[in-house]
Amino acid sequence: SQSSVGEIYAAASPAVASIQTREGSGTGFLIDGDGTIVTNAHVVGDSTDVRVKFGDDGENLRGRVVGTDVSTDLAVIQVGRDEVQGIRPLQWADSSKVKVGDLAVAIGNPLGLPQTATAGIVSGLEREIQAPNGFQIDEVIQTDAPINPGNSGGPLLDAAARVVGVNSQI
Repeated sequence: SQSSVGEIYAAASPAVASIQTREGSGTGFLIDGDGTIVTNAHVVGDSTDVRVKFGDDGENLRGRVVGTDVSTDLAVIQVGRDEVQGIRPLQWADSSKVKVGDLAVAIGNPLGLPQTATAGIVSGLEREIQAPNGFQIDEVIQTDAPINPGNSGGPLLDAAARVVGVNSQI
């Protein structure tokens, strides 16, 4: 079912977190009830520990970087299971079913600001981008939803507030 951008934001934003490292900041999102968070590898960099904060007035949680893949620009952070109780994790959509023209909503923490939402459409499929290490990432979804510095690692959502991609490049 189609939802308004406001409804998508309301459904998904509790599971979106700001990620802070010594070098900078970005966004991540909760994918299960065990405290597993997905973000970009370039957001965590070489950090082994990061600060994770859900919502504007959430506590600063200690997140442990448990895996990174710089060639796909993805990373996984773990926080305590008890620290995410009551937060509904985001669900994955089947990204192979995404079509040009579909609604696309990005949630993130740009420029050090609290959570923001931007919306647009899926404007291209099967694009290619370069990971920070120069490795080619293909099958990329292109959107015209504005992505700002700090949105990196946040979810790109469909009309049902499910994750179709991870925002990684402007």
